[in-house]
Amino acid sequence: MNIIAQTPRLNDPVEQGIAATLDDFVALRHDLHRYPELAFQERRTSKIIASHLTSWGYDVAAGIAGTGLVATLKGGTGDRRIGIRADIDALPIEEATGLAYASSNPGVMHACGHDGHTSILLAAARYLAESGTFSGTLHLIFQPAEEIGAGARKMISEGLFERFPVDAVFGLHNWPAVPAGQFGFVTGPAMASVDQAKIRIVGKGGHGAEPHRAVDPVLASASFITALQSVVSRNVDPQDMAVATVGSIHAGSASNVIPESVELKLTMRAFTESVRQQLQQRIPALARAQAESFGAFADVDYRLGFPALINHRDETEFARKVALDTFGPARVEEGFKPRTASEDFAFMLQAKPGSYLFVGNGETAPLHSAHYDFNDAIIAPAARYWVRLVEAFLN
Repeated sequence: MNIIAQTPRLNDPVEQGIAATLDDFVALRHDLHRYPELAFQERRTSKIIASHLTSWGYDVAAGIAGTGLVATLKGGTGDRRIGIRADIDALPIEEATGLAYASSNPGVMHACGHDGHTSILLAAARYLAESGTFSGTLHLIFQPAEEIGAGARKMISEGLFERFPVDAVFGLHNWPAVPAGQFGFVTGPAMASVDQAKIRIVGKGGHGAEPHRAVDPVLASASFITALQSVVSRNVDPQDMAVATVGSIHAGSASNVIPESVELKLTMRAFTESVRQQLQQRIPALARAQAESFGAFADVDYRLGFPALINHRDETEFARKVALDTFGPARVEEGFKPRTASEDFAFMLQAKPGSYLFVGNGETAPLHSAHYDFNDAIIAPAARYWVRLVEAFLN
């Protein structure tokens, strides 16, 4: 792909134009934060997005994957097509920020910055509509249900890219602990796959004072948890990445009773499909073997989530060049490393070439924390980046 990014300009009109309307989008972000909605329930959010985009002249197709929507704007005579995606759902977390605009929906909050991602894309959308500085077709994809890994798949299965063809698709995520407004790019695996397993180790209950008359599933589970670490340390190539974490374990209710069974819940992460398959084979086998060695048995429910997010080389280098030309090398982090969190944008990158990039959120609470808040200071530079990316790609 032969794409040349534009060079930076003094007194950048994009920077000035976005700055002129920035207060509106900060207010919008606070409103979205105050009224968060869970996966596939983002009805209010979707209506607000559609209303703004329609008023700016976009052709809006709503109801894709339930609450998702795509806004299309054509400019000039160019035949190139680009897609930009923002996620819109919140998390089932009780907010503890104490902010004036904190969530008014008990047990639900924007703890991952999707309110910010949406506001960034809308700020860019308004500028692009009013400036008319591109020639081609722009599709803005507002995706529901990213947090449960279902929204991207559902939009694609409902004909997203058949109805709205693109030559490339791009997305971004804010990242705490990276300096605010600093951009990061990763070629190849950028975020991990995610799979889950629920393992029930069943023994024979009994009195805690007579363990010889029982088959202790707690002991078998402890042995399995210890042995589990051998999958990463001894089965996976040391040069590859794998994570196997037991995040939940439940058994019994009394200190003097050996329970019938133990339930464990695991999450697994990998950057390559081969390692992902290795985990899928070894973990159930290990659980069953460990349980059997104690006279118990293991029932394993291993469920695939979504694959690693793999950025395409040409599109990622193009995206990086746009950042360099727009902001200069000081704002592009060298050696930005892949993240072991997961993103269902991976499905879009399986369907179309593109890239998923990162923008620093500053020294804020981590993602998915009850104390997290999106940094409003990054709305302007990230929106400016989207505008420059669209202009460079389509012109």
